[in-house]
Amino acid sequence: MSQDDRRNFVLVHGAWHGGWCWHGVAEILRRRGHFVTTPTQTGLGERSHLLSPEVDFDTFVQDLTNHLRFEKLHEAVLGGHSFGANVVAATADRLLDRVARLIFLDGFLPESGRSAFEQLPADIVRRRVLAAEESSGGLSIPIPDVALFGLKNDEQQGNVADRLTPHPLRTYQTKIRLDGPLGNGLPCDYIQCTKPRYPGTGNSLVVVHRRGWPLHELPHGHDAMLEAPVATADLLESIALPQTPHQVTY
Repeated sequence: MSQDDRRNFVLVHGAWHGGWCWHGVAEILRRRGHFVTTPTQTGLGERSHLLSPEVDFDTFVQDLTNHLRFEKLHEAVLGGHSFGANVVAATADRLLDRVARLIFLDGFLPESGRSAFEQLPADIVRRRVLAAEESSGGLSIPIPDVALFGLKNDEQQGNVADRLTPHPLRTYQTKIRLDGPLGNGLPCDYIQCTKPRYPGTGNSLVVVHRRGWPLHELPHGHDAMLEAPVATADLLESIALPQTPHQVTY
Protein backbone atom coordinates (compact mmCIF):
# COMPACT_ATOMS: atom_id res chain seq x y z
CA MET A 1 0.00 0.00 0.00
CA SER A 2 1.29 3.46 -0.89
CA GLN A 3 1.45 6.22 1.70
CA ASP A 4 -1.37 7.99 -0.15
CA ASP A 5 -3.66 5.00 0.40
CA ARG A 6 -2.95 4.67 4.12
CA ARG A 7 -5.82 5.81 6.34
CA ASN A 8 -6.09 6.62 10.04
CA PHE A 9 -9.17 4.78 11.25
CA VAL A 10 -10.61 5.56 14.69
CA LEU A 11 -13.41 3.09 15.41
CA VAL A 12 -15.83 3.90 18.22
CA HIS A 13 -18.06 1.30 19.87
CA GLY A 14 -21.71 1.53 20.85
CA ALA A 15 -23.65 1.05 24.08
CA TRP A 16 -22.57 -1.75 26.45
CA HIS A 17 -19.55 -2.52 24.27
CA GLY A 18 -15.91 -1.43 24.38
CA GLY A 19 -13.03 -1.01 22.00
CA TRP A 20 -12.66 -4.81 22.08
CA CYS A 21 -15.60 -5.22 19.69
CA TRP A 22 -13.55 -3.71 16.85
CA HIS A 23 -10.42 -5.83 17.34
CA GLY A 24 -11.09 -8.24 14.47
CA VAL A 25 -11.82 -5.44 12.00
CA ALA A 26 -8.85 -3.44 13.27
CA GLU A 27 -6.44 -6.33 12.79
CA ILE A 28 -7.59 -6.81 9.20
CA LEU A 29 -7.20 -3.12 8.38
CA ARG A 30 -3.77 -2.99 10.02
CA ARG A 31 -2.58 -5.94 7.94
CA ARG A 32 -3.60 -3.91 4.90
CA GLY A 33 -1.36 -1.04 6.00
CA HIS A 34 -3.78 1.29 7.78
CA PHE A 35 -3.36 2.85 11.21
CA VAL A 36 -6.29 1.85 13.45
CA THR A 37 -7.27 2.70 17.02
CA THR A 38 -10.29 1.46 18.96
CA PRO A 39 -10.74 3.64 22.07
CA THR A 40 -13.05 2.60 24.90
CA GLN A 41 -15.38 5.16 26.45
CA THR A 42 -15.30 5.98 30.18
CA GLY A 43 -17.27 3.51 32.28
CA LEU A 44 -17.34 0.68 29.74
CA GLY A 45 -15.22 -2.33 28.85
CA GLU A 46 -11.80 -2.28 30.49
CA ARG A 47 -12.69 1.18 31.82
CA SER A 48 -15.89 -0.01 33.53
CA HIS A 49 -14.28 0.65 36.93
CA LEU A 50 -14.58 4.37 36.11
CA LEU A 51 -18.38 4.28 35.94
CA SER A 52 -19.83 7.08 38.10
CA PRO A 53 -22.84 9.44 38.18
CA GLU A 54 -20.64 12.11 36.53
CA VAL A 55 -20.21 10.16 33.29
CA ASP A 56 -22.45 11.75 30.68
CA PHE A 57 -22.45 12.30 26.92
CA ASP A 58 -19.96 15.17 27.18
CA THR A 59 -17.57 12.76 28.92
CA PHE A 60 -17.69 10.50 25.88
CA VAL A 61 -16.99 13.41 23.54
CA GLN A 62 -14.05 14.46 25.70
CA ASP A 63 -12.76 10.87 25.63
CA LEU A 64 -12.65 10.86 21.84
CA THR A 65 -11.38 14.44 21.60
CA ASN A 66 -8.47 13.61 23.89
CA HIS A 67 -7.79 10.40 22.00
CA LEU A 68 -7.40 12.26 18.72
CA ARG A 69 -5.22 14.94 20.29
CA PHE A 70 -2.92 12.73 22.35
CA GLU A 71 -2.49 10.20 19.54
CA LYS A 72 -1.70 13.22 17.30
CA LEU A 73 -4.16 12.00 14.70
CA HIS A 74 -5.05 14.06 11.63
CA GLU A 75 -7.11 13.20 8.57
CA ALA A 76 -8.89 10.63 10.74
CA VAL A 77 -11.66 8.44 9.41
CA LEU A 78 -14.07 8.25 12.35
CA GLY A 79 -16.30 5.18 12.40
CA GLY A 80 -19.12 5.14 14.93
CA HIS A 81 -21.23 2.06 15.68
CA SER A 82 -24.75 2.37 17.11
CA PHE A 83 -24.64 4.87 20.03
CA GLY A 84 -21.07 5.66 19.00
CA ALA A 85 -22.40 7.47 15.93
CA ASN A 86 -23.57 10.25 18.25
CA VAL A 87 -20.11 10.53 19.78
CA VAL A 88 -18.33 10.54 16.43
CA ALA A 89 -20.59 13.27 15.03
CA ALA A 90 -20.29 15.50 18.10
CA THR A 91 -16.51 15.10 18.26
CA ALA A 92 -16.04 15.89 14.57
CA ASP A 93 -18.14 19.01 15.10
CA ARG A 94 -15.45 20.25 17.52
CA LEU A 95 -12.33 18.95 15.76
CA LEU A 96 -12.91 19.51 12.06
CA ASP A 97 -9.20 20.12 11.52
CA ARG A 98 -8.41 16.53 12.54
CA VAL A 99 -11.18 14.61 10.76
CA ALA A 100 -11.38 13.60 7.09
CA ARG A 101 -14.55 11.50 6.95
CA LEU A 102 -17.37 10.06 9.06
CA ILE A 103 -18.74 6.54 8.68
CA PHE A 104 -21.79 5.56 10.70
CA LEU A 105 -22.33 1.81 11.18
CA ASP A 106 -25.99 1.13 11.97
CA GLY A 107 -25.82 4.23 14.14
CA PHE A 108 -28.16 6.67 15.84
CA LEU A 109 -27.59 10.13 14.39
CA PRO A 110 -27.76 13.08 16.78
CA GLU A 111 -29.87 16.21 16.56
CA SER A 112 -28.48 19.28 18.27
CA GLY A 113 -30.37 20.27 21.42
CA ARG A 114 -31.86 16.82 21.92
CA SER A 115 -30.63 13.85 23.92
CA ALA A 116 -30.14 10.36 22.53
CA PHE A 117 -33.26 9.28 24.44
CA GLU A 118 -35.30 11.96 22.68
CA GLN A 119 -34.46 10.29 19.38
CA LEU A 120 -35.54 6.79 20.40
CA PRO A 121 -39.06 5.34 20.52
CA ALA A 122 -40.77 6.17 23.83
CA ASP A 123 -41.32 2.52 24.77
CA ILE A 124 -37.57 1.77 24.47
CA VAL A 125 -36.77 4.80 26.64
CA ARG A 126 -39.26 3.77 29.33
CA ARG A 127 -37.88 0.25 29.51
CA ARG A 128 -34.27 1.40 29.73
CA VAL A 129 -34.91 4.01 32.42
CA LEU A 130 -36.91 1.53 34.50
CA ALA A 131 -34.22 -1.12 34.12
CA ALA A 132 -31.56 1.40 35.18
CA GLU A 133 -33.53 2.40 38.26
CA GLU A 134 -34.15 -1.19 39.29
CA SER A 135 -30.61 -2.46 38.67
CA SER A 136 -28.41 0.43 39.80
CA GLY A 137 -30.53 3.23 41.21
CA GLY A 138 -30.33 5.03 37.86
CA LEU A 139 -26.57 4.84 37.40
CA SER A 140 -26.45 2.57 34.36
CA ILE A 141 -28.58 0.66 31.87
CA PRO A 142 -28.11 -3.07 32.49
CA ILE A 143 -26.81 -5.41 29.81
CA PRO A 144 -29.63 -6.49 27.47
CA ASP A 145 -30.21 -9.94 25.99
CA VAL A 146 -27.25 -10.44 23.66
CA ALA A 147 -29.66 -11.68 20.97
CA LEU A 148 -30.57 -8.00 20.44
CA PHE A 149 -27.30 -7.50 18.55
CA GLY A 150 -28.14 -9.96 15.78
CA LEU A 151 -25.32 -12.46 16.32
CA LYS A 152 -26.36 -15.79 14.89
CA ASN A 153 -24.33 -18.48 16.61
CA ASP A 154 -23.89 -19.49 20.23
CA GLU A 155 -20.12 -19.06 20.26
CA GLN A 156 -20.32 -15.44 19.09
CA GLN A 157 -23.14 -14.68 21.51
CA GLY A 158 -21.26 -16.22 24.44
CA ASN A 159 -18.05 -14.37 23.63
CA VAL A 160 -19.87 -11.03 23.47
CA ALA A 161 -22.05 -11.64 26.53
CA ASP A 162 -18.93 -12.17 28.65
CA ARG A 163 -17.57 -8.73 27.72
CA LEU A 164 -20.59 -6.44 27.74
CA THR A 165 -20.87 -3.98 30.64
CA PRO A 166 -23.71 -1.76 31.93
CA HIS A 167 -23.95 1.55 30.07
CA PRO A 168 -23.91 4.97 31.83
CA LEU A 169 -27.50 6.21 31.84
CA ARG A 170 -26.66 9.91 31.72
CA THR A 171 -25.00 9.54 28.31
CA TYR A 172 -28.50 8.94 26.92
CA GLN A 173 -30.02 11.84 28.88
CA THR A 174 -27.53 14.62 28.10
CA LYS A 175 -28.63 17.06 25.40
CA ILE A 176 -26.20 16.86 22.50
CA ARG A 177 -24.69 20.11 21.25
CA LEU A 178 -23.61 20.56 17.64
CA ASP A 179 -22.27 23.97 16.62
CA GLY A 180 -22.66 23.23 12.93
CA PRO A 181 -24.94 21.02 10.83
CA LEU A 182 -24.69 17.27 11.29
CA GLY A 183 -21.46 16.19 9.60
CA ASN A 184 -20.35 19.82 9.34
CA GLY A 185 -19.51 19.52 5.65
CA LEU A 186 -17.40 16.38 5.99
CA PRO A 187 -17.98 13.39 3.69
CA CYS A 188 -20.42 11.11 5.51
CA ASP A 189 -21.52 7.55 4.73
CA TYR A 190 -24.07 5.39 6.50
CA ILE A 191 -23.97 1.58 6.69
CA GLN A 192 -27.22 -0.19 7.50
CA CYS A 193 -27.13 -3.73 8.88
CA THR A 194 -30.06 -5.59 7.37
CA LYS A 195 -30.16 -9.20 8.65
CA PRO A 196 -31.83 -8.56 11.00
CA ARG A 197 -32.56 -4.84 11.16
CA TYR A 198 -31.91 -3.19 14.51
CA PRO A 199 -34.93 -1.50 16.15
CA GLY A 200 -34.89 2.28 16.44
CA THR A 201 -32.60 3.25 13.55
CA GLY A 202 -35.45 4.35 11.27
CA ASN A 203 -35.00 8.03 12.13
CA SER A 204 -31.36 7.83 11.12
CA LEU A 205 -32.29 6.56 7.68
CA VAL A 206 -34.66 9.51 7.24
CA VAL A 207 -31.74 11.84 7.98
CA VAL A 208 -29.44 9.95 5.59
CA HIS A 209 -31.93 10.23 2.73
CA ARG A 210 -32.65 13.88 3.48
CA ARG A 211 -28.96 14.75 3.37
CA GLY A 212 -28.23 12.62 0.34
CA TRP A 213 -25.45 10.66 1.99
CA PRO A 214 -24.38 7.35 0.44
CA LEU A 215 -26.25 4.46 2.06
CA HIS A 216 -24.59 1.05 2.12
CA GLU A 217 -25.96 -2.29 3.27
CA LEU A 218 -24.33 -5.13 5.16
CA PRO A 219 -26.39 -8.35 5.17
CA HIS A 220 -25.52 -9.04 8.82
CA GLY A 221 -26.82 -8.17 12.27
CA HIS A 222 -26.26 -5.02 14.30
CA ASP A 223 -22.87 -6.24 15.56
CA ALA A 224 -21.61 -6.81 12.03
CA MET A 225 -18.04 -6.01 13.06
CA LEU A 226 -18.15 -9.12 15.28
CA GLU A 227 -20.28 -11.33 13.07
CA ALA A 228 -18.52 -10.50 9.81
CA PRO A 229 -15.22 -8.66 10.43
CA VAL A 230 -13.87 -9.20 6.92
CA ALA A 231 -17.00 -7.87 5.21
CA THR A 232 -17.09 -4.93 7.61
CA ALA A 233 -13.41 -4.11 7.06
CA ASP A 234 -13.86 -4.40 3.30
CA LEU A 235 -16.71 -1.90 3.33
CA LEU A 236 -14.98 0.55 5.66
CA GLU A 237 -11.88 0.47 3.49
CA SER A 238 -13.78 0.87 0.25
CA ILE A 239 -15.60 3.93 1.63
CA ALA A 240 -12.37 5.47 2.91
CA LEU A 241 -10.59 4.73 -0.38
CA PRO A 242 -13.07 5.88 -3.02
CA GLN A 243 -11.09 4.29 -5.86
CA THR A 244 -11.94 0.87 -4.36
CA PRO A 245 -15.21 -0.43 -5.88
CA HIS A 246 -18.03 -0.99 -3.42
CA GLN A 247 -21.73 -1.61 -3.59
CA VAL A 248 -23.94 1.32 -2.65
CA THR A 249 -27.64 0.78 -2.04
CA TYR A 250 -29.99 3.75 -2.07
